[in-house]
Amino acid sequence: MPDGGQSFGAHFPALVLNADFRPLSYFPLSVWSWQDAVKAVFLDRVSVLSEYDAAVHSPTLTLRLPSVIALKEYIPAARRPAFTRFNVFLRDSFDCQYCGRGFPAPELTFDHVIPRSRGGRTTWENVVTACGPCNLRKGSKLPRECQMMPRQTPRQPTSWELQENGRSFPPNYLHESWRDYLYWDIELES
Repeated sequence: MPDGGQSFGAHFPALVLNADFRPLSYFPLSVWSWQDAVKAVFLDRVSVLSEYDAAVHSPTLTLRLPSVIALKEYIPAARRPAFTRFNVFLRDSFDCQYCGRGFPAPELTFDHVIPRSRGGRTTWENVVTACGPCNLRKGSKLPRECQMMPRQTPRQPTSWELQENGRSFPPNYLHESWRDYLYWDIELES
């Protein structure tokens, strides 16, 4: 168990960067447990870029826990993201596409623009994020029948677009040593 003034049950996640020093994923943020990070260090699969003050000990070695690690081999991002409820929400920035209620929209769900009862399919091009009240109001009507047009035309996003949208939602845990690696390419104010 690590020492270093932290509580006994404390966690020391490591931010995982690709070989290009960008996070593998922004949302959810790519992190590994301290155990997985230490194992990757010993297997020489990662470079340690930052460490916690806490350390682990063996009979012959003391190792500070990695806070930020970078893979030694580049992992290309998937070209086409999986069609999941979460990725639809992320594509639409967790906003209702009808009323524009922002994160967190109440009772967030998804809506078929052309309802399934009218032949609509469950695809990137026909599903949008909707709050519960708007979804209920639209029901099984076509957008023109209820004057509820989606704010953006639904389409399949790229993995890059999902990552960019994910950057807008900071994780619950953000160690100070991670900030430079998460936001290094944001345009600076003049």
